[in-house]
Amino acid sequence: MLRKLRNLLPLIIAALLLAAVGYWNIVPHQFLDQPVTDTEENPIDFFVENARSQQFHADGTLRYEMTSVRLDHLKISDITLLEKPDLLLYRDGELPWHVRSERGEVSPQGTEVELIDNVRTERTDAKGRHTLLTTSRMTVFPEREYAETQQAVRIEAANGVTTGQGMKAYLNEGRMLLLSNVRGQHEVR
Repeated sequence: MLRKLRNLLPLIIAALLLAAVGYWNIVPHQFLDQPVTDTEENPIDFFVENARSQQFHADGTLRYEMTSVRLDHLKISDITLLEKPDLLLYRDGELPWHVRSERGEVSPQGTEVELIDNVRTERTDAKGRHTLLTTSRMTVFPEREYAETQQAVRIEAANGVTTGQGMKAYLNEGRMLLLSNVRGQHEVR
């Protein structure tokens, strides 16, 4: 038996050496969870703080002026996100419409501005009459001087309060159409 053990001893040592070499070739970190790398680029390609933009009519008069606490441009969709946008829409030398909200999104060509959360549109006319329109969401088309919403709307004017669901506002004409569930409370003078 001792003789058999002596004959097997070199084989046992060779097997242990092969096992040791195999063990050292295994890299332990290969079995650990690899951190997932984000292959998608950051969707914001630039941002601006305290942004201000103006656009003028062909005759040089101011068409609109917009400010925003922060502006983030999304590279992939070409949409611009606004934080606390504040827009003054001028028309024909009259006092401007003042439009603001908590957040906003500007379409790639700037033809649409989606105002989101606590939207306030107000104006004082030449006779000093104040109009305030509030809603939770509104789309403004600055080039067309038009705005619309499907949300609940409240209009406070000098002669009373009107509420409704949905609205089309023709800012260049100073005309607003409420689409449904219209209710009003007006003072008779």
